[in-house]
Amino acid sequence: MNLEYLAPAPARSDYGIGVVGAGFIVRDIQLVAYQNAGFPVLGLMSRTQERAQEVARLRGIPHVYGTLEALLENPAIAIVDIAVPPDRQLPIVRQIAGAPRKPQGILAQKPLAMDYQQALELVQVCKEAGIKLAVNQNMRYDHSIRSLKSLLGKGWLGEPVLATIEMRAVPHWQKWQAAYSRLTLLNMSVHHLDSFRYLFGDPAAVYVSARSDPRTKFAHTDGICLYILEYDNGFRASAWDDIWAGPRTPQDNLEPYIKWRVEGTEGLAEGFIGWPQYPNHQPSQLRYTSSRQPGLWITPKWSEAWFPDAFSGPMAALMDALARGAEPENSGDDNLKTMALVEACYRSLAEKRAVRVAEIWQHE
Repeated sequence: MNLEYLAPAPARSDYGIGVVGAGFIVRDIQLVAYQNAGFPVLGLMSRTQERAQEVARLRGIPHVYGTLEALLENPAIAIVDIAVPPDRQLPIVRQIAGAPRKPQGILAQKPLAMDYQQALELVQVCKEAGIKLAVNQNMRYDHSIRSLKSLLGKGWLGEPVLATIEMRAVPHWQKWQAAYSRLTLLNMSVHHLDSFRYLFGDPAAVYVSARSDPRTKFAHTDGICLYILEYDNGFRASAWDDIWAGPRTPQDNLEPYIKWRVEGTEGLAEGFIGWPQYPNHQPSQLRYTSSRQPGLWITPKWSEAWFPDAFSGPMAALMDALARGAEPENSGDDNLKTMALVEACYRSLAEKRAVRVAEIWQHE
């Protein structure tokens, strides 16, 4: 069976890309994925010029720009890839939208903004400027998640009954989070919340229980988070997110992991995400069983890994949308529903109740 674990190739892949940001994700993940996919990255800029020059030399990027204005003046750049922390993203999008020469598309990082209202403004700014917006919700493009989507679509699991994600892993590159009070739900659970939406559609409500993490040495509201998504048809999805698993030492990394499981009326699937083993190249894993082939567990294999291989998927979706004059599956409008779910999580945490997503969601 074809599990369609790879993102589709775009109808056109020759759109020139200009990148804003030069951190770890850009240097070691996104640029590697784009190079492997044959996507042309034409320029790079960062607040730290020396870092931008170092990354450009390492990855063979032909131009380093001192300002965003200079990058936008390059007529060959059709897409701007913004790879900065969420508090900086909206101002950059405003600047791009107000520039004399605008790109055709923007790939924005997730989370799209610090809260739902900022995300709503960011999407509207792009619409008014005529810029197609996609969001780098890259867990959708993990190969086990896409395979699971295919299994669900082909009916091998029957009607979904329960889905869970359990995370014990540390996003070591996100040191900038120390400046935020919003921590896990905004910056890491957004992966799982968006993946649940991608796989099962939009939930009606969410209930969150969370605590601050005493191992985390800066102020925050949501260190360790447990949440349940409620669907009107009775389906439930739940996740436990501990992104500061520890205490770690150089001698003991305490075996971080992300695992998921989906139970249906006709089968069951479970898997592990390979990312916590980075920098080792560890493909994600999947196995499933179905009443269509009773007593048999099927374990497909692939060589690609989430970091870096899946990161070409969000850009490919944007390129394809530009070529076809359509909306990408990871569009800004779609991501507003993910951001509304994140906001509902914070309201649930503050008010200690289940919150219907319709309390947050605003649609024109």
